[in-house]
Amino acid sequence: MITVNLYYTGTNGSAKAFATEMEASGIADEIRNEPGNLRYQYFSSLDDPETVLLIDSWTDQAAIDAHHASSMMQEIIELREKYDLHMTAERFISEEMGGDEKFIRK
Repeated sequence: MITVNLYYTGTNGSAKAFATEMEASGIADEIRNEPGNLRYQYFSSLDDPETVLLIDSWTDQAAIDAHHASSMMQEIIELREKYDLHMTAERFISEEMGGDEKFIRK
């Protein structure tokens, strides 16, 4: 699994407005229904009200590449421009928990 954390930052609540429009327009649900998507979820930052975090997880790179090649990406790009958002990203590749599992309370 590949997870990408995308941090959207704007001004005057624009990052939250972007995430709200992504949900209300149905684009977020379309992404969730794409083959290989495992998670697509927005979170608000407690320490920076102008930043929204998107956790976006996929089965593999091929699924991410297909998503990036979809016509939906142009809609997303246009919304980012509309809200004048800036982004940073982190990428993680999952592996077995190993000995860390004992520290996870379920």
